[in-house]
Amino acid sequence: MTWISWLEARIGFLGIPRLMQLIAMLNGLVFVLNLFKRSFVQALVLIPEKILQGEVWRLISYIFVPQVLLGGSSSGMWQIIFFCAYLWFLVWMGDALEQAWGAFRVTLYYVLGMVGVTVAAFFFGGGGMFAFLLNLSLFFAFATLYPDLQIYVFFVLPLKVKWLAFISLGLLLLDLFWGSLSTKAAILVSFLNYFAFFGPPAYAKLRERTETGVRKRKFESKSSSDETLHRCVVCKRTERDGAELEFRVSRNGEEYCLDHLPK
Repeated sequence: MTWISWLEARIGFLGIPRLMQLIAMLNGLVFVLNLFKRSFVQALVLIPEKILQGEVWRLISYIFVPQVLLGGSSSGMWQIIFFCAYLWFLVWMGDALEQAWGAFRVTLYYVLGMVGVTVAAFFFGGGGMFAFLLNLSLFFAFATLYPDLQIYVFFVLPLKVKWLAFISLGLLLLDLFWGSLSTKAAILVSFLNYFAFFGPPAYAKLRERTETGVRKRKFESKSSSDETLHRCVVCKRTERDGAELEFRVSRNGEEYCLDHLPK
């Protein structure tokens, strides 16, 4: 039993059904409210200094802030269209993960991601970026479970989820290798949920494959070492028992050494 199964057996009732649907709805609500009051978003984002001053709701509220609002204007038509597509994809992805895992595991995965994001924000700052990394870790989980599922990028380009994940991973690796020390640490901490869920099974599979390979090589080595060209059916001696031994095949089809060759 894995640690996830152990937790699920004891506190599985804490799972939130349709969690991503709820998060998408609240993202949409914040998006609409921002159209009327721009300063509203600033009261929700993850700012460690504000949390230490007593604004503890920021520990949760930042997941309801659409990433597009952190970059400036949100009133453009194309921004609204792509934001609606993003919400739809978030719901669709969450439903697929819940179908594969169940409500508890999806909730646990997201909460672990939030813990990693919060820790990273307190140590390295940049709460807006880490909220994006949280959703990206969710997408990587989706891509791991459904790698061959095809989606349409920009509503036109057909692309399998695994290739979109590889592209995202490549961009992430650029930040990991060329970014600042705080950026590198933040990326690693923010993806603790992915490592926690998929690391142990991947390690177990790799270990099993390695052990299988070792056993196969041992078997092949043993088979090749036991293989001989000649063997006497009576004394069981082979050419390895003496270079002077000679063997003959009799009329009955059996092989004998000269000492036991039938008359």
